[in-house]
Amino acid sequence: MKLSTRGRYGVMAMADIATHSHGAAVTLAEIADRQGISQAYLEQLFVKLRRGGLVDSARGPGGGYRLARTADDIRVADIIIAVDEPLKVTRCESGSPIGCVGGSRCQTHDLWEELGRHIHVFLASVSLADVINKRVLGRTVPVVKSPALELTH
Repeated sequence: MKLSTRGRYGVMAMADIATHSHGAAVTLAEIADRQGISQAYLEQLFVKLRRGGLVDSARGPGGGYRLARTADDIRVADIIIAVDEPLKVTRCESGSPIGCVGGSRCQTHDLWEELGRHIHVFLASVSLADVINKRVLGRTVPVVKSPALELTH
């Protein structure tokens, strides 16, 4: 599975607001500058984030965006879903085996479907506050020791 720029940039922008707002609105120009993201692209994302109830906007001088809820109450999965990022790893269309092998479910379909569920559960367990306070690394512990999962330094 590859997370597109839409999902990654949405999370990056929300983390930027959580880090830099200090109660004031943050402009898209400031986020674009700090994160190296096109302001035009951020404008598209923030329409979706506002519609998703994750940010509030303020117009005029001193305007910009604020988190609509506390960083503890915003989950990474909420952000990714708000920007229309699909959280699936199968090739199949929703509710249909189209895209799988020969028009039917492939042999590994259930594996990828379950992986997609695990990804969603993980992202739903991580708050925006966890991200900005660096409490994410080390949350996932392998159940079965596998040489492929060993980290090399």
